[in-house]
Amino acid sequence: MDINSLATEGFAQGANFFTQTVQVTTGSTHNIWSLVIVGIALIIATIILLFFLKKILENSILGVVIWAASIFIFQVKLPMVPSFVVSVIFGPAGIGTMLLLYALGILTV
Repeated sequence: MDINSLATEGFAQGANFFTQTVQVTTGSTHNIWSLVIVGIALIIATIILLFFLKKILENSILGVVIWAASIFIFQVKLPMVPSFVVSVIFGPAGIGTMLLLYALGILTV
């Protein structure tokens, strides 16, 4: 026997054991396979979502870090909740705009 046939046979035995175990515990294999398919679909959807939203997440995290530094380290008197929301949504550009508005006297606390 070659390695491929051994691997295929081992996989088939494992799948058979899994199916028998599911039949004993649930009485049916239909329910478990639908759950497996839904689980795999959710994992794939999460990976795709994170792939496309990676830049947005990085931008939001960087905005929060800059917001925290400006509020807590540099003691800039910005309104807490609005400036936090703007920094999360727009990132560094949003907090930069808030700092510019504060420096020009347009934004007051």
